[in-house]
Parts: sequence; C-alpha cells; structure tokens
Amino acid sequence: MLKLAIINSTAKVLRRYFLVPFLLFLRKEGYTMKNKLTEEFGEYVFNDNVMQERLPSDIYATVRNSITMGRHFDKDVAGVVANAMKQWAIEKGATHYTHWFQPLTGTTAEKHDAFLSPDKEGKPLTRFSGKELVRGEPDASSFPSGGLRSTFEARGYTTWDPSSYAFVRGTSLYVPSAFVSYSGEALDEKTPLLRSMETLNTQAMRILRLFGNTTSSNVIATVGAEQEYFLVDEKMFSQRPDLYNCNRTLLGARSPKGQELEDHYFGSISPKVLAFMEDLDAELWKLGVFSKTRHNEVAPCQHELAPVFSMCNVAADQNQLTMDVLRTTAVKHGFRCLLHEKPYAGVNGSGKHNNWALGTNDGFNLLDPGCTPAENTQFLVFLMAVIKAVDEHQDILRASVANAANDHRLGAQEAPPAIISIFLGEELTAVLNDFENGTIYQGKSTDFLTKYAQVLPHITRDTTDRNRTSPFAFTGNKFEFRMPGSNQSISTPNTMLNTAVADALMEYADLLEKSEDPVAAAVRLIKDEITAHKRILFNGNNYSEEWSAEAERRGLLNLKTAVDAIPVYKDPKNIELLKKHRIFQKNEMVARADVALENYVHTIHIEALTMVDMIHQSIIPAVISYQNDLLSVLRAKKELSLDLDSSMETLLLEKIGKLTPVLMQSIQTIENLLADDHSHESVLNHAAYYRDNLIPEMKVLRDAADKLELISKESYWPFPSYSRMMHGIR
Repeated sequence: MLKLAIINSTAKVLRRYFLVPFLLFLRKEGYTMKNKLTEEFGEYVFNDNVMQERLPSDIYATVRNSITMGRHFDKDVAGVVANAMKQWAIEKGATHYTHWFQPLTGTTAEKHDAFLSPDKEGKPLTRFSGKELVRGEPDASSFPSGGLRSTFEARGYTTWDPSSYAFVRGTSLYVPSAFVSYSGEALDEKTPLLRSMETLNTQAMRILRLFGNTTSSNVIATVGAEQEYFLVDEKMFSQRPDLYNCNRTLLGARSPKGQELEDHYFGSISPKVLAFMEDLDAELWKLGVFSKTRHNEVAPCQHELAPVFSMCNVAADQNQLTMDVLRTTAVKHGFRCLLHEKPYAGVNGSGKHNNWALGTNDGFNLLDPGCTPAENTQFLVFLMAVIKAVDEHQDILRASVANAANDHRLGAQEAPPAIISIFLGEELTAVLNDFENGTIYQGKSTDFLTKYAQVLPHITRDTTDRNRTSPFAFTGNKFEFRMPGSNQSISTPNTMLNTAVADALMEYADLLEKSEDPVAAAVRLIKDEITAHKRILFNGNNYSEEWSAEAERRGLLNLKTAVDAIPVYKDPKNIELLKKHRIFQKNEMVARADVALENYVHTIHIEALTMVDMIHQSIIPAVISYQNDLLSVLRAKKELSLDLDSSMETLLLEKIGKLTPVLMQSIQTIENLLADDHSHESVLNHAAYYRDNLIPEMKVLRDAADKLELISKESYWPFPSYSRMMHGIR
C-alpha cells in the first residue's frame, strides 16, 4: 500500500509540474497535438492526401484535374494509380478488390477478385493493373434492366469513377464505379447522376460568365442526405417473418403508447443505442464519411444521422455506404436496423432529407441570398431557375421518389404530401412579390429572441421559419427535398433535380446571351418568371385539406401513389428533357419505368404472401389455442354446477367467432388475387391491379388480425408486440 501511495504521489507531481507546463508551452509555441478523431478520419480511404503522398507529382496533378474538371486520363496514368492503390490497400489488410456499383435494385453490388495471381512459373504475385482498375465485367442479364438486356445478352461493364474515392472495407478494396450495358445504356443509378452533374455545371457556368465571374472554373451540385432509421432488438426481429422478409411490420396492433407524448424526439439516448451510435460514427469516420449529427427522432426507437455536404455523386456513394454500415453495426450491438419508410403503422415513417445546394469550385454558394437578396440579381436568377424547374418538372421529381414503401409514408406523420410545392419563407416571398410588382423591398428589422433574459447571449431571429410539411423547402442557402424515402438511393432524385435545373438555366442563358446588357435583361426575366411560376410557391400547412383543394385550382399535380407517378417517365415531355441533356435515351427511360413498376409488383406480392403465411402458420394456431382454453374454462364452470359468471369467456369467444370468419375470407380473397396475377397485359396494369384490389384486401386482413391480437392473452400471441419492439430498447 505504501509503494502504491508513493507511485500515485509521484505521478501527480510529474503531471502537475512537468507534463501540464510542457503541453501549455507547446500550445503557446503553436504546436498542436494530434487527436484520435482527426488522426483516424479517412484512415481506410485512398483520398487526396494518400494520393499526393504515393503518386508521382505529375500523375497526381492529372488525377486531381480529372476529379475537379471531369476529364478522363489515359491507361498509363491508370496503371500508376492502380499500382499505388494496390500497395496501399494491401498495407491496410486488403486481399481483394471489387468494383462497387449501384444497379437498379436500389442497393449496391460487388464482385470480389483477389490481387493474387501466378507468374509464368506458377509463383504467387500480387497484381492490379490499370485495366482492372478502370474496367470490370459483371453479368448484366442478372440485374434489373427493364428489357435493355436479355438473358442471352449477358455482358455489362463497370467503370471506375475517379471523383469518388476508393476505400478499404474488411479485406477488400472498394472501387466506386458506374455500370453500363454492352451497347452503352446506363444500367445503374450513378451513370445518369454523373451526366446530370456535367450538364448542370455547363449551364450554370454560362450564367456565371454573364455576371462577370471569370475566376470560377466549375459549378458543383452538393448534397447532405439526412438518414432516418429504426432500431429493433435482434431477437424480436428474428421472431417476425414480416420484418425479416419485408423490413416492415405487416401485422401489429397499436401500442398503448406511441409518439403522443413527444418525449422521444431529441431525448436522452439510451446507453445501448449510444454505444451503437459511437461505433457507427467511428466506422463511418474511418471510411471518410463526415457523420456530423446523431439524435433520437420522433417515433420510439427511431433515430437520425446527418452528414456534412459532399459532391453529389460522392454523397450518393456515401449514403449507400452509410446504410450498409448501419445494418452491420446494428447486428454487432444486438439490433437490426430498419430502413423501411414505414416499419410501424401509426407512428412516423422514415425519410431521407435531401439537402441540395449549388456551389463553385472556389467556395461560392450560388443559393446564398446574402444580406440584401432583393439586390442580388445573380442569386435571384439561380433561385428562379430552381423554382421554374420544380414547377415545370414536378411530375418527374415525384416519380423519382415513387415506390411501394414510400406510399405508406408520404402525407402521414410529418412526411410531406404527394403534391409538390416550394416553401420560400416570408422574406424571399416578399422579395419576389415586390420584384413582380415593381416595388422596393424594405427588408426586415432585426429581432432578438432572448431580449427578456439578460443572462442569455443575444441571438437574432432568422429571416424565415422552417416548414416541415413542405416537400421542397428553402432553408437559408440550400433546398431541402424531403420526399425521398429512407431506403432508396438518392441518385435518381438528384439526377432529375440537377437536369431540371440545368434545363431552366439553359433557357435563361440562351436568352441572356443575346442581350447587350445581360444583368438588365436578367431583371426583366426574373419578373416574368415569378409571374409564370408562382403557383408552385406555398408557405402554409401542406397537410391541410384546404391546400389540397387550392393546389388543384392552381393546376398542381397530385400523384397520390407510385402507380400514378411512375408512368410519367414515359411522357414525351420527360423523355425529351432527359434526351436533350444526354442523361437518358428513350429506351432507358422506358426501362426505368418498367423496372420501378416491377419492383412495386414484387414488393406487394412478397408482402401478401408473407402476411398469409403468418396468419396460416402462426396466428390461426394461436387463436385456436386461446379459444380452446376459453372453452375449457367455460366448460369447467358449468361442470361445477355453481352460479359462476361466465360472461367474460362468452364475450371473448363471441368476438373471436366474429373475427375469424373475416380472417379466413380475406385470406381466401388474397390467395385468389395472387393466383390471378399472371393475366395482365402490362406491368402497369399488374401494378394497378395490386394497388386497387390486393392492397385494400391486405388492409382488411390486417384489421381483423390486429383486433384478434388486442383481445388475446399476450402469452398466446406468436409475435412480439408493437409495445415491446418500440419500447424494448433501454
């Protein structure tokens, strides 16, 4: 004990009189101590720092130019990069490489090849050539193509996207890639996204040059995708066929406590969930993802992760990576991560808020209104281009987020409705109104929010409030597209948004370039465009019935379901838009519509089969067992010949007796509908048939099953209840 006391005393003296003064001296002299957070960030990413360190200076300059200017380089450069990438990856523990791409499944795909190869004498060597880096060849016929590829036409190509950094995960080097067919059609979501970024850059630069910008070299669409998700205990997940087959509950009676008290939102994070979040952040940071914010969302067991903005295609890659890391990290902590848009009925669903902005390569935000937005003509031109794009192409934006899962979410519990409109807020709306009317905007006075509590620092009121019901809201210096679902890739929504805005900018540039005074012409253009497109602007409550009626009067679209929205891909107007900007050819647009409708049909089909199986295999036996026990109690009371009240057992048996015929009839109807699902002329007819007939009958079946759950003893019910799943994580 004496030795321990001496050691502790000595340590305190050294820390107080040597270590602390030494650290203060270093800080005073300008030295900084590295910390684990910054030291490990991007540890497994072949990023700019790694390339600068490992590539010859001329090769590095060529690669940087490719990334910043969108120019490809020759095979000799690719060979040098591949060799450096291989050596670095092997040092990080990699034994394989894979082209990592985004087929039309909505997820990612990968095929792993070893670096190991034999030399002429059969001895082992590690090889990774420039050709292997640049091109891969997966089987194209096994991915959804909407008829672009047949089974006997199997060849497809993956090609490296140098603007999205490669990374090591596990024992493989992941090379972010695009995926095209043998005849050049895009079979993925990344290829059209990259095309849309290029056309947006081209048209935006035309506008900047008209306003005298000679320093910026390119315009970049940037995105920050907030990711909502649910966690559920893995043991409960494994007991629910609907969760492991469909990622959502198809059955389940309401919990006595849902989100009514609003006590989960931003509430203290439980230790188990916090441990998961800490591991999640650590993994994402090592992979170069700037995971910034974590918090509890509104619904029980619902949470959110928000990253820092990245270049559009990088953000899409990183969001796919984030979803994968969410799933794998959850399993390590005894959870399952539910990314479905509506895992539980009656509470908030999960979205993916797509924060979209435009910036130049030298750091200028083109959607920043500045201190005097009414006088910032360049900003107003870009603002009007977005307004015009959303107004004229609301149909294709709605279609870009359409799927069976999002149908459950849109318009319910804080998700925006299917009617697309833009929220600008009070100040910008007033600016545009005055601009249209030819009056001078007077601005708003500064208001301090903390003026009556002197101890608090003074903070000023923002110029506009937030509107959580708006599908497309301006939030200070960016737009938030709130309609994408939590499980979908953000590539397609951003492809359509980029292209629509590029089209508006092209029209503006074509007009302004003919003028001797482009700035003066821009002022006249803005005034005319406000009048033409103000119908899309709405600052009120998008949930209200009044807005639905008002939107109809304004001529705005209300494509309520995915089956209503997806066919607009085939509209001549939209085909022409995407063809003009070289994003898609007509056959690619038609293919995407068919793939989306096929996914809708397959999703509903799987859900219906799962629901019927759950009823047949688990719920009916459970109800029969409970019913038999009630009958046994009833018989026992009668056999005792005592005046015992049996009204409770009788009433429960009567309720069961009324619900079970509904259950059986509904199952029979669903089975008949499923048996008739091959007699449709087109995939659109098939999808509409399911929407109009199968889904309503599934609701009838669920209603009967959920009522049976509420009157059954919990120990009889074969599945974990909503209460246990949503409130069981502590």
